[in-house]
Amino acid sequence: MNPSNGWEFTDDRGHLTVVRRHPARVVAYVQAGATLWDHGLHPLGIFGSHHDGDTPDPAKAGELPLADLRSFGAGSAFDLDGLFAAEPDLVVAVSYGGGQVYGIDPEAAKRLEERLPLVVLDVGKDRPLDGIRDRFTALARTLRTAFEPAVADLERAEARLRAATARPARPRVLALSAAGPDTAYLARPETWPDLRALSELGTGLIDPVGGAGANWRTADWSEAAALEPDVVLADVRANAAPPERLRGNTHWRAIEERALVVPWNPEAPCSHRAHARFLTTVADAVGPA
Repeated sequence: MNPSNGWEFTDDRGHLTVVRRHPARVVAYVQAGATLWDHGLHPLGIFGSHHDGDTPDPAKAGELPLADLRSFGAGSAFDLDGLFAAEPDLVVAVSYGGGQVYGIDPEAAKRLEERLPLVVLDVGKDRPLDGIRDRFTALARTLRTAFEPAVADLERAEARLRAATARPARPRVLALSAAGPDTAYLARPETWPDLRALSELGTGLIDPVGGAGANWRTADWSEAAALEPDVVLADVRANAAPPERLRGNTHWRAIEERALVVPWNPEAPCSHRAHARFLTTVADAVGPA
């Protein structure tokens, strides 16, 4: 293979993907596409997950120009034939462990990989946030991006969060996703790479012990309020209930009166720039909390 024209990359499953010509037409899972965009790369199109509706979730899309991109659907509505017709030369997907492609049905993922080069990067609970970020950076570099990662911005954000949390009485921070007016999903911090990174930088995250669920504990709003958070990181993805749907619940109103509620995106782009924004948001919240 001529190294000036060809391309290869070993993904997080250990699969070596070899493409005869350097990829120029890339389709990606929306989070991966938003990450590549932060590295200066413009994907041909994107696809979503079973949690998404008929249109891409803006929360997951980062700064992607959605109006200029083709969406190939999400979950069971993934348009595999449309993807084949678009003739991409590389597909970038994510996994939450075990090498399984996230967001589309297993049979569709199998057919996809039989026809097209596929790279899968692991964003699951067993990976540190910086490790996930570095793998996307490595992929972007092989795709000949001219952009440099926003390393300095991230270092400033990390230092700012360390300073904001370096005090004896740290604010109590609860991460959650609103299921609806009656129910909340309380995040278990150790199972989320971004929340673990917050803990390592000194953030006092509340661990909702007990109950079933690996990543979330399902609770009613009275249980969430009883944890007495000072700051709430609230899931802003389209599948989470927005605050206006919750205000009929007295326990949610008590949380809003007590705590500072700030946005949290569990599927934010995996770039230095996006992570710097997230850490700065949290630093701003816990500083005056």
